[in-house]
Amino acid sequence: MPDLLVEHHGVPVLVCDASGPPIATEQDALDHLIGAAFQHAEVVAIPAARLDNSFFDLSTGLAGAILQKFVNYRLHLVVVGDISHHLRAGTALRDLVRESNRGRHVWFVADLEDLAARLQQPRTGAGAG
Repeated sequence: MPDLLVEHHGVPVLVCDASGPPIATEQDALDHLIGAAFQHAEVVAIPAARLDNSFFDLSTGLAGAILQKFVNYRLHLVVVGDISHHLRAGTALRDLVRESNRGRHVWFVADLEDLAARLQQPRTGAGAG
């Protein structure tokens, strides 16, 4: 299945194909996620399995670099899928996931239904957008 641009509750979402190229570098994110999102998406939903293990090891800096790119381009990143095995590796990633899921720019969700439910919530106030 190719990447698809869908709409959930009025929000355009680029749903990335699970069999797409792996995201192992900052440039991969630019080429395959952010570049593709210029199809008028506000949210990019990437399957967790496409992210290299180094993304989940915060000491590598890859997650921080990719997340910053999304903020710079005013896009929202959603990591979709089970990351429980990465969460067991330490507290830093658990903290990042918890804090991200409290915000509006980066979310970690179990599946696309969870994403749709999150997008149904009102997007108002200082943290919106």
